[in-house]
Amino acid sequence: MKQYVVARPLYSEDAFADEHEKIHRHHKTLRHHVKQYFTCDLKRAKNAALSLLPFIGWMRIYQLKEWLLSDIVSGVSTGLVAVLQGLAYSLLASLPPWYGLFTAFFPVIIYFFLGTSRHISVGAFPVLSLMVGAVVTRLVPDEGPPINITGFEGLTSDEQRVMVAASVTFLMGIMQLAMGLLQVGFIVMYLSDTLVSGFTTAAAIHILVSQLKFVLGLVVPGLSGPLSIIYTLEKIFVQIEKTNVCDLVTSILIMVVVFIVKEINDRYKAKLPVPIPIEVIMTVIACGVSYAFNFRVIYKVDVVGRIPVGYESPMAPNMQIFGETAVEAFPMAIVGFAVAFSVAKVYSVKHDYIIDGNQELIAFGASNIVGAAFKSFAASTALSRSAVQESTGGKTQIAGLLSALIVMVVTLAIGFLLEPLPKSVLGAVVIVNLKGMLMQIREVPYLWRRDRPDCVVWVVTCLASILLGLDLGLAVGLGIELLTVVFRAQFPRCSVLANITGTDIYKDRKDYMSIYEPEGVKIFRIPSPIFFANIDFFRGKLVEAVGFNPLRVLRKRNKALRTIRKLLKKGELQMTSKGLLLTSSGPIEESEDESNMEELDQPSDFKDLPVQVNWNSELPANIQVPRVDVHSLILDFSAVSFLDISALKGLKAALKELIRVEVEVYIVACDEYILEKLHSCKFFDDEVKSSMFFLTLHDAMLHILEKHPVNSEKTKVCEKSSAIKMIINKNNSCNVATHV
Repeated sequence: MKQYVVARPLYSEDAFADEHEKIHRHHKTLRHHVKQYFTCDLKRAKNAALSLLPFIGWMRIYQLKEWLLSDIVSGVSTGLVAVLQGLAYSLLASLPPWYGLFTAFFPVIIYFFLGTSRHISVGAFPVLSLMVGAVVTRLVPDEGPPINITGFEGLTSDEQRVMVAASVTFLMGIMQLAMGLLQVGFIVMYLSDTLVSGFTTAAAIHILVSQLKFVLGLVVPGLSGPLSIIYTLEKIFVQIEKTNVCDLVTSILIMVVVFIVKEINDRYKAKLPVPIPIEVIMTVIACGVSYAFNFRVIYKVDVVGRIPVGYESPMAPNMQIFGETAVEAFPMAIVGFAVAFSVAKVYSVKHDYIIDGNQELIAFGASNIVGAAFKSFAASTALSRSAVQESTGGKTQIAGLLSALIVMVVTLAIGFLLEPLPKSVLGAVVIVNLKGMLMQIREVPYLWRRDRPDCVVWVVTCLASILLGLDLGLAVGLGIELLTVVFRAQFPRCSVLANITGTDIYKDRKDYMSIYEPEGVKIFRIPSPIFFANIDFFRGKLVEAVGFNPLRVLRKRNKALRTIRKLLKKGELQMTSKGLLLTSSGPIEESEDESNMEELDQPSDFKDLPVQVNWNSELPANIQVPRVDVHSLILDFSAVSFLDISALKGLKAALKELIRVEVEVYIVACDEYILEKLHSCKFFDDEVKSSMFFLTLHDAMLHILEKHPVNSEKTKVCEKSSAIKMIINKNNSCNVATHV
């Protein structure tokens, strides 16, 4: 076994500071930061341009011969998938199918210039589409009149829905752009993987239920709000006997074939040059069969229908819709960015380049604003489509640009070929692509075994999102997640440490058998910041660790001193060679004078007594005071990252209570920032001194063993084991020799 030996002086924080001079660092003022932020020179202008237009950076290193062919293959493959998913996800947004083609075109163009990821495919995302659909059906329901909105006059139901979808997307884009400009991309860090997993699983269930009406060929009005999924299932099962058998058979056939081929793609992806585009193939076959056998007329199958040629003129968002949808737009902005950023982060790590969260917010904000102006709905990234773009060899967003060109060709020239496509085929494609999100439910048993608070977050987020809707469910999940963080910080797992025999290592005494605990010494560790919410918990656990309440002991001692003074004054207690001796035989009552409780909390005063009282010995007149067997307490602050003002006050009060009952307190491994804060807040006084702070736990322990030796021989080496030695030099300095 490898060994190391360290010989150095024993250091308190004060001793270390005296011996080792620190570098004085000048901290920049707020004025300096503001001045630097607004200073402009050629270098900053160049960096700002590269930051705002990231495509310049990778275009400068673009390897034409090596990358172009891969980007072309990837762009064509991704474009075909984007066309199909655009049509399918439009149904989730409760919009005519061709508006999904707009979402697969305009946001992609803007992201090409502003985005930092080279591999994600921008466009419709099923969860966002469903959230847009919930807003659309709330303002323009399938049954009943739409909400009273200025600007709806003279518009058809579909046109009203397009206005709602475009307006809420525009507002979502404004929110994302504002967050990016304000540099608050870190906000996505509050959405843990567990929360996102539970949320997307619930979204997948919502999507599955919403597509059942297309798979079964039923007419079911779109519903939104709490318990909408229950009401939708009720309406489906009420008319289940009206199921269109042709739609059902077509959907089942599509789902089985697509599922099998996708499994083949996954299993043999290393051998296949490109994944088999089975969704596109089955869509083409379904279109041909539907057209040849006239499904729409003969079997009453609902088809995509007329797809207008070209793009529609841009439109301005409706301000009144902004007010009606602001609450829904914010979670959409967060979810859209969180999903896109997490996917982008995976590919950036895999391909070794850097993405910027704030720039991604700007890119998606601008993409959604421009897209909404041209009547597209909320854009993010779909995991399956991004996987296609990356797995088919895509190197840069040139592939994304080419996919947008494929979508444009369909929109301008060949869209009519998709008119006989049954909507049940689109529903089947959507459902079969939910496999990844639905299979996340397998995480629950793992989380339950490994981290139950995380499991609670997953389950509550999922159930709340299913029953209350995605927007409220996300808010509930975020609240539960923050509560778990608060509880973990408010009720940390405190522990009493002991020395591992033969080392200078200290671990929880409950976890190891071979430990050394010097008599009268306690080591207490709190593994979290100390702040207003957990300072009382900290003090309570500290009392448990030492085995007595110092304030109660102090009050008992001061009451005992009152009684002793009273007896001395009456002559019933006299000083002898053996100490204080009771001269009267009558019963003696302990002083119960509670008139001045503040005096009982002050340090014990022996100045007018003829002798110092030994509180651990038998006291005269049957005076009872709790025994204190602890003479030294070490507080391990190695895991304490900050203290707030409430914690400072509570900590100081706890230290004073311990010091006043003659317990020496030492604080070890304290962060330099906390020490500076203690000095600046006037934490130290005549009782609480800076000399109680030691560099390491072992330094403090050796200092205690020197001050309270195990035996009376002062120069004897304290050698509980051959591994820990403390040598007392002539000048009383201590060297530590540790053998591992």
